[in-house]
Order: sequence, then C-alpha cells, then structure tokens
Amino acid sequence: MTTVNIHEAKTHLSRLLARVVEGEEIVIAKSGRPVARLVAVECRPQQRILGQDKGLFEVPDDFDDPLPEDVLTSFER
Repeated sequence: MTTVNIHEAKTHLSRLLARVVEGEEIVIAKSGRPVARLVAVECRPQQRILGQDKGLFEVPDDFDDPLPEDVLTSFER
C-alpha cells in the first residue's frame, strides 16, 4: 500500500487512479496522517445472453415502403 500526501494526490490523480485500477491501494495523508484510501470499485457487468429476445419482433415486409402522405406532411410543418 502506497501513501501520498494531498498535494501529490491532487497533482497526480489520474496516475493514481490508473494504479488503483490495476489493484493497488493508495492511502492519502494530510500532514503524515492517513485520511482516505483509494480502492477500485468492484462491479461486475451483468451477463448478457445472446439471442434471448429472438422471435419477439419481426420486421414487417413494408418497412422500407414510403410513408403515407398524411404522415409526410406532419414532418414538413
């Protein structure tokens, strides 16, 4: 575990966060006394199941047909 002072933490926050992501814990100290600890947040992405919605929607045959005239005019206002 590495200890850094507040000034160093403010100056090099991006670098410290990169180290934390790699698994290191960083302690931030004020006047030599620890006041905070930087640790990585552990959140696992939810497992996605490919094809779970298969068959719930079907693209209609007229999907690419031109819009009706009344719908087209509502876009042109």
